[in-house]
Amino acid sequence: MQFSISLKTPFLNPFSSTIIVPIFIKKMISMASFNSNHFSSTITHHHLAIENNSSSSKSPLDSCKSMKHLKQLHSQMIRNGDIHDPIEQTRIIRFCCNHEVGDMDYARILFDQIPEPSLVIWNTMIQGYSQRKSPQSAAFLYLEMLERGFGPDNYTFPSLLKAFTREIALDCGKGFHAQIVKFGLDSNVFVQSALICVYFLSGQINIARRLFDKSSKRDVVSWNAMISGYNKIHCYEESQKLFIEMEKEKVQPTVVTLVSIASACAKLKDLQTGTQVHQYVKDCRIEATLKLENALVDMYAGCGRMDLSLELFENMKLRDVITWTTMVNGFNNTGQVNRARAFFNQMPERDYVSWTAMTNGYLKANRFKEALEIFREMQAANIRPDQFTMVSILTACAQLGALEVGEWIRVYIEKNKIKKDIFVGNALIDMFSKCGDVENARKIFREMTRRDKFTWTAIIHGLAVNGHGQEALDLFCRMIGSSITPDEVTYIGVLSACTHAGLVEEGRELFVRMISDHGIEPNVSHYGCMVDLLGRAGKLREAQEMIANMPMKPNSIVWGSLLGACRVHKDVDLAEMVARNLLELEPENGAVYVLLSNLYATCNRWDDLRKIRKIMTDKGIKKTPGCSLIEMNGVVHEFVAGDRSHSQSNEIYSKLDKMSRDLKLAGYVPDTSNVSLDVGEEEKETALYQHSEKLAIAFGLISSGPGITIRVVKNLRMCVDCHRAAKFISRLYEREVIVRDRLRFHHFRHGLCSCKDFW
Repeated sequence: MQFSISLKTPFLNPFSSTIIVPIFIKKMISMASFNSNHFSSTITHHHLAIENNSSSSKSPLDSCKSMKHLKQLHSQMIRNGDIHDPIEQTRIIRFCCNHEVGDMDYARILFDQIPEPSLVIWNTMIQGYSQRKSPQSAAFLYLEMLERGFGPDNYTFPSLLKAFTREIALDCGKGFHAQIVKFGLDSNVFVQSALICVYFLSGQINIARRLFDKSSKRDVVSWNAMISGYNKIHCYEESQKLFIEMEKEKVQPTVVTLVSIASACAKLKDLQTGTQVHQYVKDCRIEATLKLENALVDMYAGCGRMDLSLELFENMKLRDVITWTTMVNGFNNTGQVNRARAFFNQMPERDYVSWTAMTNGYLKANRFKEALEIFREMQAANIRPDQFTMVSILTACAQLGALEVGEWIRVYIEKNKIKKDIFVGNALIDMFSKCGDVENARKIFREMTRRDKFTWTAIIHGLAVNGHGQEALDLFCRMIGSSITPDEVTYIGVLSACTHAGLVEEGRELFVRMISDHGIEPNVSHYGCMVDLLGRAGKLREAQEMIANMPMKPNSIVWGSLLGACRVHKDVDLAEMVARNLLELEPENGAVYVLLSNLYATCNRWDDLRKIRKIMTDKGIKKTPGCSLIEMNGVVHEFVAGDRSHSQSNEIYSKLDKMSRDLKLAGYVPDTSNVSLDVGEEEKETALYQHSEKLAIAFGLISSGPGITIRVVKNLRMCVDCHRAAKFISRLYEREVIVRDRLRFHHFRHGLCSCKDFW
């Protein structure tokens, strides 16, 4: 049957609330002046009678399972004349408003055919819009209800308020509160609970709390609204306090209460209260629903008790994807990544949340290649990722320097219209920066319509480590000018920019301004930046004085910065003193011995070098092997010094030999000063040629065409010789070579490096 009835209530674009909400407020104010006596109580009693009859009598609609079936029954009702029966009208509207199988557009058409809808029908329609997250439609329907002389009841406002967005709650919450009072519904606990939720949603926590504290009819629904509200704003301690108070007042909790408190305990790592929650289930005072059992599994996992999580998991009669994902997350968070993967592999069903959980597990364990591999598996399984998955994968790309994959993900986000929120934007800036692609990092930054302090911090850090120190400082000034307050992490980026660019005076000034302008007390990382800045500039004694005057105990990073500066400036006496302090903190730190041995080698102090090597041998301390990564055609290849395990090893070493001859003809002389071996020059040169970054560069040259940029990520600092060789390679082969070492980027172009040999 065809319908051609105009809609009385305007349908609203949910994205245009900035225009609609002020109009809505104006209408609300005019409605607030209505006298509640205007609405006839006899109408309400009549509607209650309809509701009671509709619940008790039989109808063909009781067996309806789909909209197709309903439309057939509707046609029959029109032919039979049953469509005018108020009870049948209520039933058919109720089915259409069902958020699982119904159709609100059809419900609206039917609704507009009813001359005088019952209050039950009005409430049902409002609830239907609410369940479909259409707050404007629900609100305007409520206004139409008032205009047509129907007053709200205890069921109207809970449904209406439940649909509110934060913006509508903020603009209209108090106006609705006034109407609730005017209609005498403020003492109803369900209405009170809905109002509490609205005030929490709008961020007016104090009003919500006052409303709760002044209520004379608080029941478990009100308590649940408060506890859930505190959870949503991450005030888990307040949730916990309310639960304790609730127990003191002998209010019996519900499943909703226990789920909220178990979640709070997971965040607080409060095993004692969490166990108390579980006791309600054990004592059979609360039925163990799947949702509650999932919350308990998560609580034990959050408290680090995976043994208790596993015991509960194994005893559960029903499990869903949330149960399994909770276990995967729990094992990941306790560092048991392999066990998490075993659970992941056993999952009967996986959603994008499960895949993201496993990806994050690999990220936390610094197993970035496996994070990318599981993303490829996710793609093969046709699971659509969301923005959180994208952030995780971009983080893995950033750590691996996998620019090709990162760029592919950026295109994937745009093509698949995945929400490109501020977190994705920040992750893209971080990825491009850590892959050495500063131009794209700048582009993403410029295109972002909304920026927070993390956005500015990411671009400042990115520019700093890529050798654009002055630009990083200029952006910091723009950040301050945009009224974005920097934090301690931002200042680490700014001070690092000064360090990498050798801007000593600017660094000193910023260190002072951090305290005077923004009240940020320097932590050990800020002092480490200043020691590094002064040390690199050759101001070793001033750096030493800064360490002596630090208000906290210097850590290994601070001492390590000074030791590195001693190596650069060949100050053996100070280096030995610094090394002693470092080894007191970390007796097994092999990097200290290596730096000291390199310094002895540079100064030809072979007896001291042999002593260091003997100490290392006696203590079983081994040098961390150099490891370099290079991405080619979306695959990350890994090399260690002297590595011959690669499938193209013969070609790589053949290229190395040719590189050696070409470089020497171009004037390159190997720098063997840092080779800590008391052997002949030829053996030293052989050791240098087999460094991991040279192997990676050779592989890049044979695996890519002319003019293609070669990008390498190394786990240690570049040695002097590799740095010199890379400059020659960039000029000789007309390639840009980008190496990210442990501390910064080196962009080699036309025989020069972006660090200006200051690293």
